[in-house]
Amino acid sequence: WRVWAGAAAVLLLGYWALMAWMPPPGGAAGVLLPGQDLGAWIDRAVFGTEHLWAQSRTWDPEGLLSTLPAIGTVLTGALTGKWLRSGRRRRKIVTGMAAAGALALALGLLWGVMFPINKSLWTSSYVLFTSGFAAVLLALFYFLIDVQGWTLWAKPFVVYGMNAIAAFFLSSLGARLLTMIRVGTGDGAMALKTWIYDRLFAVLLAPSNASLAFALSYVLVWL
Repeated sequence: WRVWAGAAAVLLLGYWALMAWMPPPGGAAGVLLPGQDLGAWIDRAVFGTEHLWAQSRTWDPEGLLSTLPAIGTVLTGALTGKWLRSGRRRRKIVTGMAAAGALALALGLLWGVMFPINKSLWTSSYVLFTSGFAAVLLALFYFLIDVQGWTLWAKPFVVYGMNAIAAFFLSSLGARLLTMIRVGTGDGAMALKTWIYDRLFAVLLAPSNASLAFALSYVLVWL
């Protein structure tokens, strides 16, 4: 496990160093604005703008350089799985996982002050924050289900978890269809997604909250 933890640390620190101190050609070091960071330059140089995210063409939220911290996320999951299978007493597993998760959360928040928590860039602080949050949540569920034996309420989630790939595929297909299906005609035509958002969410909430409510509602559809 020490090798995995060490590799994760090297990847996260290395990615931070590259993004903070290595300027892209014609740019400045440490700039994290859309399309102006080192990762965006690498994506344009390797793939060309025609193969980048269609909504930007200058950067990609699943870029090449951000694969490094994404591997760090995978390693935190592997470390968690190794801890779960360590053979220790269940209560010790809970406390250890919760403590590690809380520490990762705190470190992610602190690191986020100078390397902002950002999903599109998959920043190192984002890896620590999300991994820590997931570990704390898993520790809670492990305590309730495996230690306390409260299993009945979790049955629907078991079914969902056993069909996670199907849910992922169908939710992705649904998101694409919401964009492809048009409502209205002529210049007034809009995507079904936009139509739903404007009439059910934007009229009731501020833009940021409306966007969050729409996203949460779509997730709930697949639970």
